[in-house]
Amino acid sequence: MEALQITGGNRLAGAVRVTGAKNSVLKLMAAAMLAPGRTTLTEVPGILDVEIMSELLRRLGCTVELDLAGGRVVIDVPEALEHRADYDLVRRMRASITVLGPLLARCGVVDVALPGGDNIGSRGLDMHVSGLQRMGAEVTIEHGYLIATAPRGLHGASVWLDFPSVGATETILMAAVTADGRTVIDNAAREPEIVDICSMLVDMGARIDGVGSSTLEIDGVRQLSPVEHATVPDRIVTGTWAVAAAITRGDITIANARPEHLQIALDKLTTAGARIEVVDEGLRVSMDHRPRAVDIVTLPYPGFPTDLQPQFIALNAVAEGTALVTENLFEARFRFVHELVRLGADVQTEGHHALVRGSEQLSGAPVEATDIRAGAGLVLAGLVAEGVTSVHEVHHIDRGYAGFVDDLVRLGASVTRVPVPG
Repeated sequence: MEALQITGGNRLAGAVRVTGAKNSVLKLMAAAMLAPGRTTLTEVPGILDVEIMSELLRRLGCTVELDLAGGRVVIDVPEALEHRADYDLVRRMRASITVLGPLLARCGVVDVALPGGDNIGSRGLDMHVSGLQRMGAEVTIEHGYLIATAPRGLHGASVWLDFPSVGATETILMAAVTADGRTVIDNAAREPEIVDICSMLVDMGARIDGVGSSTLEIDGVRQLSPVEHATVPDRIVTGTWAVAAAITRGDITIANARPEHLQIALDKLTTAGARIEVVDEGLRVSMDHRPRAVDIVTLPYPGFPTDLQPQFIALNAVAEGTALVTENLFEARFRFVHELVRLGADVQTEGHHALVRGSEQLSGAPVEATDIRAGAGLVLAGLVAEGVTSVHEVHHIDRGYAGFVDDLVRLGASVTRVPVPG
């Protein structure tokens, strides 16, 4: 049990480098199971979730060589895989459900415990299930496990998603690449992480058209081959550092960033008064005055990302003016607001709206991270709060941010990890 102890008031300045995206690398690791042999992933972030996924793949029969310091993982996939993903790992990370599609495609049967992960609202599996059923799978839920079988193999189908779900798009995509015939996914998610998975699958030999659009057309192939693939940079970590520069009135250069993946978020920071410059190595964000409040509406990509909503609420909490933040994706995403209020923020929530009145000064207090991005938002608030802020349940932050404390300290923050008794 550890907490982050932050003494606020320091301006952040310097450079950081963003590694691969958490929301991509875990899915790439699952996709590796589609091809027997050694697949190598680079630009792998040194986060807890990668370790959890590595252990899950080992239990499924893979040999996993993990070098988090070097940002590299090698997955040796056997000809015969196990097909049961147990609860003790799946409950810790919702991305574990990503093994559903590859295992069904490879084994014809899969048992996956219903997933856990961040407590930010209901994220059902209905679209995963209905898509697989259209492709010939039989699916039941028994004793807390989702059990899918394809006794006659999977076949192509037309699948319409009621919502552009990232998870459902990934599951159906990975099941379809070796299915018999053509699968069309309409209203598919368009996130850069989906594009990254498609890029790796195409390199493995998959036939996918419409990558980056809302319609994916997949012609199944008999087999795929292992590859080496570099994970797309993490746009949410990039956005977090951009907000850190703005909220502390600092100046941060973010190397290996892809500004084109964050156009709306960066536009909001510009509206708040930040200076944003695209440089050869990535992105530079600076601010020398109190930010202006900015309204936020979260939407599927290319809209404003829900994973940056807590960070922008923290920014608005110290901004000049009043902002309305509307959360359209996860109904429990505002849970962390109660912790932010402990720091003196003036935030009122009603339904999927949060009204944030900017305060000139926050004050340090003990707070608790309720999920990955809430933890990041509370750290940002602590950076500008008077006195000491202790952010507890730091394991949530470790799941999404590699070397977070070290990077903060190099940029000038006063942050230490401290043990929590009991």
